[in-house]
Amino acid sequence: MKQGFRLNAATGLHKGDREYQQDQVAIVPHPRVSGCVLGVVADGMGGRSGGRKASDQVILTARQLFERFAPQTDDASALLRQIAEDAHLVIRLTAVAAEQEPHSTIALFLILPSGECTWLHSGDSRLYHFRNGQMLRRTKDHSYVQTLVDRGELTEEAARSHPQSNILMACLGTDDPLNLTASDVGPLAPSDVLLACSDGLWHYFTDDELAYVTASLSPREACEFLIEKARARAKGGGDNISVAIVRIEAL
Repeated sequence: MKQGFRLNAATGLHKGDREYQQDQVAIVPHPRVSGCVLGVVADGMGGRSGGRKASDQVILTARQLFERFAPQTDDASALLRQIAEDAHLVIRLTAVAAEQEPHSTIALFLILPSGECTWLHSGDSRLYHFRNGQMLRRTKDHSYVQTLVDRGELTEEAARSHPQSNILMACLGTDDPLNLTASDVGPLAPSDVLLACSDGLWHYFTDDELAYVTASLSPREACEFLIEKARARAKGGGDNISVAIVRIEAL
């Protein structure tokens, strides 16, 4: 991170009310370069073990490729795209070998020592960028209800409780061409917060609520509070939850 800044990070994971935990989450510091961090959320789908195999593969691929990444010379967007493409390929090969149908969402963010940030996603796991308690941007889900919102046929609020809100238009491991959306978030500033999470978390909060909580609490406290509140709002019907939060702090 740029001189005078530090990263405060935390992750959270909860099985919710599901029988199996198929989410995975990680915040990985670069092994050689201080201030370079990779965040990963993967929401696995595909039966008892298939979904977990898929999300595990996303995390494994991310760690392996990030270890070889040279922040000073390598392209950040290319790294994120390669992680998604390689994980997608291995998940598809796993499906053939195991006769399962493992799929996974992916949400990645990469913070460079310069303070620049890039992110990429496929599916409905989300990435948020907050500043001073306000949302600057978030990713747009690759989902059926999001297409309805885009066409003006559904409001964001109605999409949250739509009975087909779990239908994805893209994710890793499918037979369809890989659909990835990447964006340069730009230079981060003190008080900025990055949040990555699965739909088991964001489904229960407005953007403003997430902005307020991540501004008011430390990343560790925010993870714990958001999981607890999501569990309460789910009322016994909650999905797996995964969340990663990084705050940029001035020294």
